[in-house]
Amino acid sequence: MVTTRTRTHRLLCAAVAGSLTFLAAGCSDDTGKEPPDVYVTADKLCGGRAVTKDAAKALQVITGDTRFAASGKYSTVADAVEELTDKATYRNYELGDICRIYPDDSANELRIRWELMSTAPKGPSAQRFTTLPMGEDAGATHDMAYVTFACGHKDQPNSSPDYISASAEATVRTRPEGDERRKKNAYATLAHSFALAMVKELKCDDNAGLKPEPSLIPAT
Repeated sequence: MVTTRTRTHRLLCAAVAGSLTFLAAGCSDDTGKEPPDVYVTADKLCGGRAVTKDAAKALQVITGDTRFAASGKYSTVADAVEELTDKATYRNYELGDICRIYPDDSANELRIRWELMSTAPKGPSAQRFTTLPMGEDAGATHDMAYVTFACGHKDQPNSSPDYISASAEATVRTRPEGDERRKKNAYATLAHSFALAMVKELKCDDNAGLKPEPSLIPAT
């Protein structure tokens, strides 16, 4: 499911392959040169229904940017849920990507992932994560956060719920600096936004207990 900037550009080029003008502008990357990127605002990322207004603000806190490389055609919550649903029929544990977020002016992209578990989570490592009251389990650090929820369906009364996590993580680890609480809350807001998008796509009963707004670390 991971789509790089180069693949994103190839998809765009293929869509307009009949345009000699566009091709002349550099769609082919056979020369070895990095093709120009297409940038979008946060609300257009990862299928266009995953990043809430609060999550867009959180992305700006994390990256300092308001523009990001356009996500690939299949880097969406809907595609991730389709993959998850398929694998849930015969696996007890699975991990996959939803999308990656490439800021305009930052080299550190964000990886948005899902995780499927057959049993309830055991809880986070208190030494690394600050725990948050969201779903079945949630935690945040200055460069990562996750939200785990239990997805059940009333039309399947005898089935056990699936435990699913959505996480947002920097691909390059950084040292804590500045307002660490603000960064933790930003990552938690982003993870909650994707968890809620997955819940809605999966049609979990009662939104799997997730509230419309994230529960964050209060100011002291």
